[in-house]
Amino acid sequence: MRSSVEIFNVRNRESRIVWQTERLVEAPNFSPDGTYLLVNGDGLLYRIALDDKTEIQHVDTGFATRCNNDHGISPDGSLIAISDKTEFGKSCIYILPATGGTPRVVTRNLPSYWHGWSPDGKRVTYCGIRDQVFDIYTISIDGGDETRLTHGEGRNDGPDWSADGQWIYFNSSRTDLMQIWRIHPDGTGLQQVTDDNYGNWFAHPSPTNDNVVLLSYDPDVFDHPRDLHVRLRLMDMDGGNLTTLFELFGGQGTINVPNWSPDGNEFAYVRYFPAA
Repeated sequence: MRSSVEIFNVRNRESRIVWQTERLVEAPNFSPDGTYLLVNGDGLLYRIALDDKTEIQHVDTGFATRCNNDHGISPDGSLIAISDKTEFGKSCIYILPATGGTPRVVTRNLPSYWHGWSPDGKRVTYCGIRDQVFDIYTISIDGGDETRLTHGEGRNDGPDWSADGQWIYFNSSRTDLMQIWRIHPDGTGLQQVTDDNYGNWFAHPSPTNDNVVLLSYDPDVFDHPRDLHVRLRLMDMDGGNLTTLFELFGGQGTINVPNWSPDGNEFAYVRYFPAA
């Protein structure tokens, strides 16, 4: 499997390759200052510098060496949230300095899979599995009690905060086929955003609050597996003008986490190439 980390410009509709490797890497986050991407691979995290050198640097995550593809950089660039199962055998959300260091536990209820930061950097949103029920939660970065936003209406996953703090977008199978929904952070105002014949996952609102990028599977695909032909699509915040930007070989790992550039002009993703 070859991984190609790429960036797509939504203004001129062009892609560029940032880095390619024979290893499996996943889920690129843009840094808030636009200088690097953060990806995971082999249970670890790496920075990819967005300059002429395109240097790859390992991020020290201490004991957390089984990180999955649910990670992200805080809005001020000072912290990283990770999801790792080294300590407890189940995915747990931790916070650590963006420069690297010892992770600090955030979620005591497990498994929990991080997906988004609140715009003020004080809370995170995530998918929690409790008694085999997938729901959307938020919690303070200092830990404490989690706030549950959904209540077992199908499978609920992939939450991400809008830049204005008004909405948390997520995907849900409550109407059978996975579609995009949104809800206010206090659990009110639930709205369905997409309603079509695709399995829609991982909706990421832009930092300029005008676009949402998402990944769509064929309707017969369950869950969010890798190694499939999928499409990346763009829509207005309310679901209008939903357009396919391009198709690619990918799925799991392509855009699992927030992936917009700080100016909202570009987003990062991973394309995969099957072994010969």
